[in-house]
Amino acid sequence: MLDANRSGTAAASPRAAGTELAVPLTAPTAAAVTAGAPMATPVPPLPRSRFAARCARVLRSPHARLSLLFALLAGGVVAVVLFEPQRLLTHGWPPQLGGVAAAVVFSAAYGLCTVAFVPRPLLNLAAGALFGSQLGLSTALAGTVLGAGVAFGLGRLLGQDALRPLLRGRWLKAADGQLSRHGFRSMLIARLFPGVPFWAANYCAAVSRMRWLPFLLATALGSVPNTAAYAVAGARASTPTSPAFLIAMGCIALPALAGSVVAWRKRHQLRGR
Repeated sequence: MLDANRSGTAAASPRAAGTELAVPLTAPTAAAVTAGAPMATPVPPLPRSRFAARCARVLRSPHARLSLLFALLAGGVVAVVLFEPQRLLTHGWPPQLGGVAAAVVFSAAYGLCTVAFVPRPLLNLAAGALFGSQLGLSTALAGTVLGAGVAFGLGRLLGQDALRPLLRGRWLKAADGQLSRHGFRSMLIARLFPGVPFWAANYCAAVSRMRWLPFLLATALGSVPNTAAYAVAGARASTPTSPAFLIAMGCIALPALAGSVVAWRKRHQLRGR
């Protein structure tokens, strides 16, 4: 508002002056727009990263996950070749570790080595030679269950969707149906009679529709006799003529022979169908 002073001139009130001064700061005047002055444009939001979306789409692809599984397994094999865990049988356990800590580390290394296709008999012998019969059996069983669980999880997560459509042969379909319908019994037999390699049984069970709990229970129970025999043999390897060593070797040979006979009979039954 304008206030008339005594001299006859009009003066703006302080409130009106503040309002008039604030207007040019918030919006351009008509004269500035007419003169072509540049206006402030809003900054557009950053677009979503296409690379992240593409990576997520690739990881959801079954064949990409299968390739990742092969890459992880190849890396594990290379690590085993470089570190040579079989040196434990000749050089012994590092002196820095002992007792429970050594058993825990050995169980973890045992499990990872089985995922990388290291034969379990070699690891069981090492467990018996390093820790004796009882503690060696415990550490080997813990590593067995750990390695089986890791391999089963990797195969189920990264390989099942890509490999199940490939189960077209008669033998493959029969094995898949047996593991899917009678998972605990089939896996228990596979562990008791070591005719199938440990890693092969793990990944076959992962590709099938077998559940986690029956797989782990059958692995833990079925691996006890064979693991105990190898642990005793490893602990008594310095006295190969002792009764304990000879009994252990017999317990190793008999299940292998029985497994070969069962496999031979099953093969002829499948051929006759």
